[in-house]
Amino acid sequence: MKNKIRRINCHRCRHYYVTWEPRFPHGCRGLNFKSREIPSLVVFRNSGQPCHFYSPKKMNTEKKSKPGDIII
Repeated sequence: MKNKIRRINCHRCRHYYVTWEPRFPHGCRGLNFKSREIPSLVVFRNSGQPCHFYSPKKMNTEKKSKPGDIII
């Protein structure tokens, strides 16, 4: 039986950012690098292990009001 490897979604990590550089659009502040691919894939390919720097973003659960919304 194979070991299941946990997939990491960088878009939900607090260290992930979009660089806006066409050649290297993905970045990881935790490991301090930019890449053409999602950082967790680069980490797994080079180390054989899932990223240990993954930390979920704090999600804002409050609904923000929009201009024109009526508050009761």
